[in-house]
Amino acid sequence: MNTNYKHIKVIGFDADDTLWVNETYFRDAELEFAKLMAPYETANKVEQELFKKEMENLPLYGYGIKGFVLSMVEMAVEISNNSMSNETVTKILNIGKDMLDAPVELLDGVEDILKHISQDYKLIVLTKGDLLDQERKLKKSNLTAYFHHIEVMSDKQEVNYSKVLAHLEIAPSEFLMIGNSLKSDILPLVNIGAEAIHIPFHTTWLHEQVSEQETKNKAYKTITSLLELKRILN
Repeated sequence: MNTNYKHIKVIGFDADDTLWVNETYFRDAELEFAKLMAPYETANKVEQELFKKEMENLPLYGYGIKGFVLSMVEMAVEISNNSMSNETVTKILNIGKDMLDAPVELLDGVEDILKHISQDYKLIVLTKGDLLDQERKLKKSNLTAYFHHIEVMSDKQEVNYSKVLAHLEIAPSEFLMIGNSLKSDILPLVNIGAEAIHIPFHTTWLHEQVSEQETKNKAYKTITSLLELKRILN
């Protein structure tokens, strides 16, 4: 797909798994949780049930580590039939604390490309999740100086993007979004008349996966690395 981006004035970046590693920590946490639940259920069953519990709790807790930890605790209570020890609860809470304390590992070329394109475009961050956690990661990343605006969204649907762009007085036709999730970062933007570039991460949360039918005839570009933006946006 050959797209000319000369009309673009503002570029938005997703944060988790676009600027830095995120989903890997969740997968590792799930493995740790499955080990704790091994006396009660198989790892595969634990993973399936935990995902169901996360989806059930999403409207209550939203996205992020805190909701994930609460879902693990609730799932553990159910799987163990209220028989798990206080020590196990502490271990689950510590899984969450370790996630929150984890270092921010930037993906290849992030700072290089931000430094390069910030000379010609206004850059913003549009991410979702827990506000405190996202602010912490942005601070640790040392990338905030490149961005004119940072928005932590409760969700990433068309209506959410439309409200943010209207508030920032950005025309969708002059906006380009870059992210790893087709469901959250790409398709909603295409649907409201903006441009989008998809950069897949090696691991995608089940909730963020979409079918081929959902992407059929949708105009967006897919690249393998942020560094390709130098060529695309010149």
